[in-house]
Order: sequence, then C-alpha cells, then structure tokens
Amino acid sequence: MAFENVRIARAYLLRVAEPPAPALVRFVSEYGAIEAAERVKRAACPPAVLEETDGRRGNDHAERDLDQARLSAARLVTPEDDEWPAAPLQSLVTAYGRSSAHMAPPLALWVRGPARLDEAADRAIAIVGARAATGYGEHNAAEVGYYLGCRGVPVFSGAAYGIDGAAHRGALSADGTTVAVLGCGIDVAYPSGHATLLRSIGDSGALVSEYPPGTLPGRHRFLVRNRILAALTSATVVVEAGRRSGARNTASTAGALGKVVMAMPGPVSSGVSAGCHALIREGGATLVTSVDEILETAGFPENASSKLAAADDAQPNS
Repeated sequence: MAFENVRIARAYLLRVAEPPAPALVRFVSEYGAIEAAERVKRAACPPAVLEETDGRRGNDHAERDLDQARLSAARLVTPEDDEWPAAPLQSLVTAYGRSSAHMAPPLALWVRGPARLDEAADRAIAIVGARAATGYGEHNAAEVGYYLGCRGVPVFSGAAYGIDGAAHRGALSADGTTVAVLGCGIDVAYPSGHATLLRSIGDSGALVSEYPPGTLPGRHRFLVRNRILAALTSATVVVEAGRRSGARNTASTAGALGKVVMAMPGPVSSGVSAGCHALIREGGATLVTSVDEILETAGFPENASSKLAAADDAQPNS
C-alpha cells in the first residue's frame, strides 16, 4: 500500500507542474513524494514551488491517470521501482546538482510497452535528426537502426517524421528493442501519421513520457523531452540536422550530460547536414560512417562486426 501511495503522489505531482519543474523536484527530494504532494495541495511550500504549481495544484487526477494508463496497458515507473533507470538518469541528477535547473530529473515516467525501461536504457543508443530528412539521411538512419537492433543494442528516438521514424522502423525490422521518448502523453498519437508506428513500438518496445495521459504536444515540450532522451542513452548519433534544430539540441544536451555524441557527415552542400558538420568541426561530436564505428565510439566493441560479420557489407556509409 505504501508503494501505491507513493505512485499516486508522483502521478499527482507530474500533472501539477510543467517539466522540468526544478523547484518542485528539489522539494520532493527534501520531503519525499507523499508529503510533498500534500504540501503542494495545501499551498504549504516555498514561493518557487508555488509559482511552478500555480493554477494546477487543484488538479488532483492521479488515480484517474493511473486507471487510464492501466486501460491502455501502460504504467507509471517511479524512482521507488526496480524498473527505474537510475544509472543512466544519474547524469541528470548530477547536472541538476550543479545548478543546471533545466536538467532537473523527471519525477516519474509513464511507460507503455513490454520492454523494461531499466533494461532498455542499459547500453542504448539514441538516433536523432531532421524531420525534413533527405533520402540519404533516412536510408542511413534505417540501416543504423536495423544493424544496432540486430546486434542487441536498444535504439531510442523521438518518433518524429524523418530520421526518428526511419531509425525506429529499422530497429523494428530487425526485431530489436526500440523506445520512443515523447513530448506528449503516451496515449496521444503524435505525429498522427506515425500512429501505426507508435502502436508497433508500444507493442514490442516502449513509449516513454513524463507528461500525463492526454497531454497534447507543444514545441517547448519536445525541447524539454530531449533531456530525457539524452540521459536515458549511453550515446547519441545525429544523422542529419540543420544548424538550429531539435536534433542539435539533443546532441548538445547529451554532451553536457557527459554522454558520447556522434554525427554522420553528409554532402557539403546539404543544409540538413550543416548541423552535423558544425558539431564535428567544433569538436562537439565524433565523425562516424558505419555501425562498427558507432559501436566502438560508444564503447560497445563486443557488439561490433564479429557478432554479425555476414551483414557488414550492407552497413551504411557516407
């Protein structure tokens, strides 16, 4: 019963403040989820927490959210659960401890799918890139996703059009584990054109979000989501990205968290590869052109070509 009370408290807290909610996260770490939730309901908390929860603290829909999640075969994974990916998320805890408020760790995560989040996040690689990707970019993302899946490396991405979708599909075609980290509720099919893809990911891998069920997407939510995507994975590969893009934001966040960052080169005249080239030129990413290079750079040499030598000739390259 105690664990269920903690789960209810964290479900409530996820709804009453817009992530990353650094003041609320600190308040919960000080008082614990149950007492923090009760204090927020009574507005008996510091001004910064009152500001973050203003207008929402009366929205106590925790049990409804948990019931709705169960109906869609989803669950709320909390720091008190065995499934909580504590090791990879420690990078956020450390960054937040250095007064990086925008890096506040999640209070809990909604998950739908059979993959255990702690196992999927162990030695996982994120593949990110442009929504308006070229055929070259989508081909490479799909190939990387496929061969990582074949070699037992979980593939994380954001389920967007372009590079994200290609990476997820590649991993699915290899019967590998793939996880989509969302900037909306796990029951919201966004983008709508990826409804079938999201269903497939949820059927075999996992959909993950810190946003309560029913939460609609928003540009700021995708940028906030990027810290979760970067933190849950050991390395991030940018396949195609413009100079200013969500993919570059994810790569920069991963670098700030001490994660390995890689980028694939593209044609020098391609605007959607300009972000990759800038990352490489500025020392923010290691240039990679094959799955073996990705695995070696990520520190997973045991997953390299000796395990799947027959497929090496089909690896993507620039």
